[in-house]
Amino acid sequence: MALRVALGQFNACVGDIAGNAAKIGEFIRQAEKLGANLLVFPEMCICGYPPEDLLHKRHFLIDNRRAVEQLAKDHPQETIVVGFAEIDGDRDTIRYNSLAVLQDGAVKHIYRKGLLPNYGVFDEQRYFHSGNEPLIMDIKGVRVAFTICEDIWDLDWLGEFFADTGQKDLIVNISASPFYVDKLRQRRQIFTECASHFGCAMAYCNLVGGQDELVFDGRSMFVGATGKVVSEARAFAEDLLVADISVEKQPASISPVAIEGSGDLQPPADMDVIEEVYRALILGTRDYLQKNGFKRVLIGLSGGIDSSLVAAIAVSALGAENVVGITMPSRFNSPETIGDAERLAQNLDLEFYTVPISAILSQFNTTLDTVPGWDDATVAFENLQARIRGSILMSLSNQFGLLVLTTGNKSETAVGYSTLYGDTAGGFAVIKDVPKTMVYKLSEYVNKVSGKKIIPVSVIKRPPSAELREDQKDSDSLPDYDILDAILEGYIVEDKSVKELIDTGLEEDVVRRVITLVDRNEYKRRQSPPGVKITPKAFGKDRRMPITNRYRSQ
Repeated sequence: MALRVALGQFNACVGDIAGNAAKIGEFIRQAEKLGANLLVFPEMCICGYPPEDLLHKRHFLIDNRRAVEQLAKDHPQETIVVGFAEIDGDRDTIRYNSLAVLQDGAVKHIYRKGLLPNYGVFDEQRYFHSGNEPLIMDIKGVRVAFTICEDIWDLDWLGEFFADTGQKDLIVNISASPFYVDKLRQRRQIFTECASHFGCAMAYCNLVGGQDELVFDGRSMFVGATGKVVSEARAFAEDLLVADISVEKQPASISPVAIEGSGDLQPPADMDVIEEVYRALILGTRDYLQKNGFKRVLIGLSGGIDSSLVAAIAVSALGAENVVGITMPSRFNSPETIGDAERLAQNLDLEFYTVPISAILSQFNTTLDTVPGWDDATVAFENLQARIRGSILMSLSNQFGLLVLTTGNKSETAVGYSTLYGDTAGGFAVIKDVPKTMVYKLSEYVNKVSGKKIIPVSVIKRPPSAELREDQKDSDSLPDYDILDAILEGYIVEDKSVKELIDTGLEEDVVRRVITLVDRNEYKRRQSPPGVKITPKAFGKDRRMPITNRYRSQ
């Protein structure tokens, strides 16, 4: 007889313990109708991930445990696995990232995560102690070993951890593994190596959904003992994945179970990078808005490619009826960009307003001119325009309860090509981690999947400009974006030195100028709103540099 395993990949919200438990209950009822015997849910799904300093609150941890115990009472029929944050009852300062096995209406077993990641966005050693005891159970004749996320990413450690534990037919791994480009390939490689190493099947259950800057892409999966992915859940969406595990022959075999409406049992075709990123941006934006109680957004539309892409993402995430666009031209804005902003709004069917700022700019300039030394031919005057626009956006946000989406990309954010309290003013920075070169690819993708030119071709082809002075171009201040992004990738993501970058063929003076800009603008990035992480190293939780910092790379 086979063990029928269901992986409940769902969108948890940090702190919504009751809501998360209710959603788990819905998945349990659906899985029970399909005859599942073992129901598996993601890491920390009871409280959401990452709960950060909520973990310092004892009552929060107690509420976690109560929710787990109530789930067990409400669903006594089958074996259920859930992730939660646990406090040691005898030692209030000891906390664990734990997995509970629920059977017969009670918490029967607890497994505590052994390997605690402490790199990139992960900060688990700040909060948790490591577990040191494996958990292997016999469920309907199948020997099931339980692990949590990072535990399977170090096979040497896991081999020692599993030493003398005997036969294993199935390794269950519950996870909260956030998305970034190339993450799926890395996961599959780890699962292949793990399954092959231990000669047994694997069941991997991942979170899905946006949490502040992180996006969890789901893609839970069953992996055969040879390391081949047998079935895989949907990307960037909730899903229930079911398979039968048979031990009639060794090693255990996996047979996917069809669910009505789920389509082909074969693993879904892989997305290309641009589609992955676009879907991550949509999910991250939607969840940030909805989980924080916002319904509508406001975007400053300049007629440029960045704001056009943000508007397209916002419409896909929230619906056109929940997106408001506003263009705020000055005398430096060309008729072409003003027209493109309006055409984009029409193409997306947005509520759209034009609020000229020339009169306001003139009044500001007159007022500031009373201070000796004020000069309207400087960068300060250029930035004044951005700050006026930021004030207008935030005033309308305040009046109508709209969340302002900022439109700066990673390339600009890296080198400080933005105005503090101007175009950085807002609540969420959708493309904060998207390099400019990828902005172009995403914009072309929007038009491709739409089947029409949502983003006007002139927007994509026009040389980028902040339009804060006559005949201004980004290239007046910055290298071409393909060169800039190559330097930023090397310096920020790969932590290369100046010499290492120059050795790749990049010009020394350009490298040094860009790196100087990056180092000098940490203070701006620290004051910018959060945005969706899509690269291996995003500004914020991934890269934490001191603001006061005299070290310069050589």
